[in-house]
Parts: sequence; structure tokens; C-alpha cells
Amino acid sequence: MRFTTCLAAAALALSPIAAHADEKKDDAAQAPVPPPIVSVTKHKGVFGGQSIAYTATTGETYLKDKDGKPLAAIFATSYVKDGGDKGRPVTFLYNGGPGSGSLWLHMGAFGPKRVVLPDARDDGAPPYPIVDNPESLLDVTDIVFIDPVGTGFAHAIGAKDPKDYWGVSADAKSIAEFIRLWLSEHGRWASPKYIGGESYGTTRSVALINELEGQYNDVAINGIILISTILDFAASAETQGNEMPYILNLPSMATTAWYHRKIANPPATAAEIAAQARAFAIGPYAAALLKGNALGAQERAAVRAELARLTGLSEAFVDNADLRVSPGRFYKELLRDRGLTIGRLDTRYTGIDYDKAGEEPDNDPSFYGIDAAYTSAINSYLRDDLKLRIDRQYVTIGGVGPWDWKLADQRGRDGEVYVNVAPYLGKALRENSGLKVFVGQGWYDFATPFFGAEYAMSRTGFDPARIQYHYYDAGHMMYVRPEDLRKLSADVRAFIRAR
Repeated sequence: MRFTTCLAAAALALSPIAAHADEKKDDAAQAPVPPPIVSVTKHKGVFGGQSIAYTATTGETYLKDKDGKPLAAIFATSYVKDGGDKGRPVTFLYNGGPGSGSLWLHMGAFGPKRVVLPDARDDGAPPYPIVDNPESLLDVTDIVFIDPVGTGFAHAIGAKDPKDYWGVSADAKSIAEFIRLWLSEHGRWASPKYIGGESYGTTRSVALINELEGQYNDVAINGIILISTILDFAASAETQGNEMPYILNLPSMATTAWYHRKIANPPATAAEIAAQARAFAIGPYAAALLKGNALGAQERAAVRAELARLTGLSEAFVDNADLRVSPGRFYKELLRDRGLTIGRLDTRYTGIDYDKAGEEPDNDPSFYGIDAAYTSAINSYLRDDLKLRIDRQYVTIGGVGPWDWKLADQRGRDGEVYVNVAPYLGKALRENSGLKVFVGQGWYDFATPFFGAEYAMSRTGFDPARIQYHYYDAGHMMYVRPEDLRKLSADVRAFIRAR
């Protein structure tokens, strides 16, 4: 009785707070919605050796309900060549997370300006120079950088719950709606169209093409640009009993050990050690893992020796790990003799770990080594060069809450979810004969290992003739290395020109 009374008292005490919250929601729903914030400026630059005059449009585009009521503002920055014809390609780009703004590709790779920071070293304190970017793709395509709801300056409007946009399918639907609105506003329905992203942005790209082409009023796409690809999350899930992550991560361990000179008698290139590791991973190593406790002592010894050679770890360490070395343990163990840990996004970066006892490093030196420069750059550039007047904070990453990973057509018998968007890409290739796919991977990337991307797109139902792979001597954000920025730009430029 006392418990019931306490609950009742608590409910009465909280009811004014709940009522106040409801009133605030009602006020937000009824408040007039201001016009979208937009800034338009004119510029010139030299890209791919060509002098280009272009218009930059940065600001909000409202997504609306069937009655025309604004629900959310997608934030985007468009670069359109002045005097370009309707047959000029347009490319829509975004980053990943989920929950990341597009600042990384925008200010690091393909925008008309880029931020300069040291390669494979901490970016230190400001200032961070912003310079002209001749590697921007504006000579071959107009570009639209997109920030989904909860990232950049994009947000839900009024009483609309932003969580309605935070999921694989919901996010893709919102970006598909934005693209349709942009094409209509700019009269570009007849233009060749490319979509592309980095990291989770590759997941988004494949979910997005399902939204764009998977219905009768489809938007046909000429090409998908996948940079640091992850499509099959089930294969990479570090869950007890799932052997695939060890197989898919091994080639990245080998290239990393090669880079840090931990392999005896190393081959000349990262590509060569990657080839050795791939062959071992899908051959003797996969067979050994699948045998489990039935693995014989002689076979185990042979696998242990080769695994130690390829990873740069001791045989005792890989044996104690039961031949299953997780990435977190690898980051800490590889350079333990030097007192260093290595990065996750880019294993060329090293750091000093405070917690020497744990299995996971206390932070990722390849992320904290770059984030300040990019945050400073996007805010300075949008507000100063592009004259954007906005009072919200630009959300670089982490701007969304729990993500809905459910895909209605990918459920197991008991309702468990297998997050793998790769089948959408296979279907798109089968149903759009003009579609082609660009895949760019860094040798030193553990966030989206290159062998995982290859595995996801080598399954049945894919046309390998229309998928091209390119590899870079850096990590997840290969464009932080100047040589690979130039290579990436040239590779993507050739991909678009070859339509």
C-alpha cells in the first residue's frame, strides 16, 4: 500500500513537469517556421587544371509533410559551375558516423577549399590553414555536400522528433527526398547523377540507391562512390562464435605490421603483403577457425606461426588469444615494445596509452589527431567565405541518438537483425545496366577494413566487371596524405569521366 501511495505521490509531483513539457511541445508545434537560412556567393578557382567560375549555395532545405508543413531542415552546400549545361554531372556527397557532418570530405578531399594538417601526426593547436584545393572535382561535376538531420546544421523543426530520421532506412528516405527536391529546384533531372560517401556514408549510399531506384518514380544513378566501405555489419560483428571478423581483419593487420616494420623479410609493397594475407585468411586460417576444437596440434602450430609472421605478434601472444586477435588487442600489442598504441581509423598514427592494463586503447590517435583542424575549418569557411549567418553550432560527429539498424527484409527466424545492405547494391546493378561502382580503400584502415569491402561485394548476385577497386597508402581518410589526396581525386575524376 505504501509503495502504491509513493508511486501516486511521485506521479502527482511530476505531472506539472510533464504538463510543462507538453506545453513546450505544443508551443514549438504552433510557432511560425522562419524561412530556410541560405547564403549564395560567387567564386572562381582552378580545378583539375581548369579555371572554373561557380556559385556556392549553402543553407537549409525543408522536408515537408503532405500538407506542406516543414518537418526538418537538411543542410547542404552546393557548388554549381556557372554557365554549365544540363548534361553536366552532379555528385551528392556525405560522410558517415552515423551522426557525422560532411565536413571531412568537404574540407579534406573534394571541396574547393581544404584544410592543411600534418600527415600521420597530431594536428596540434590553431591556426589551421585553409587553402585552395586544385583536387576538387568541380572540373568534371557539380557537387552537393549533404548533412543529414542531427549533423552539421541540419535539424528537426518544431515538435518533430529528430529520432524519426535516425535509422538506416529513415535516413536514406530523407536524403532521397532532399535529392529529388534539389534536382527539381535546379532543373537537373536530365543530368548524370552520382552519389557517394565515406564510412557509414557508404552504407547510406547503398540504402539510398534502394530508395532512389527501388520504386516506380525512381531516380536512376550513373555511379556510386564508396570511400572506406562497410556494407555487411554482420560479417564484422565481434560476437563470440563469429569467426568472420578475424578473417576479414587479418589483411589489415598484415599491412599495418608491414608499415611499422614488424614483419621479417618484408615484401616491397603493402599490396604484396596484403595479397599474402588474403590468401592465408581465406585458406588455412579460415579452415583452422572453422574447425574450432577439432583443430589438430600440427595444423594449429603451422597456422600459429604464419599468423604471428603476418601480424608481427609473437606466437605466444596469438596462441594465448586462441588464434583470434581482436583489433583492440592488436592496437595495443603491436608496438608495445616501443611504448606506443596505434590508431583505429589510420594505423599509421601512434599514441601513448594511459591505461596499460586494458584490452582497448583509451583513445584513437588517428581521430584526435585531426578533429580540431576540421571543426575549425568548416566553421571558418562557411561563416567567413560563404557568408553563412546562423547561430547554431555545427555538429561534426555524434549528433544523433540511438540508431535504428532494422531492415524489414533482413530478419532472422526470431527477429534478430542482420545488417547487410550489400544485397541492395547487387539488386541495383542487376536492374540498372548503366550503374557502376567506385571503391576506394586505405591499406591501414580498421574502421572499414579493405578485405571486408571486398568480401561484401564478391558475393553471388554482383557484376564484378562494374566494380572498380582503388587502394591508398593511408587509412580511413586517405586524403589526409597529400599523395593519396591527389591519387583519390584523379581516380574519382576518371571514374566520372568514363560514364
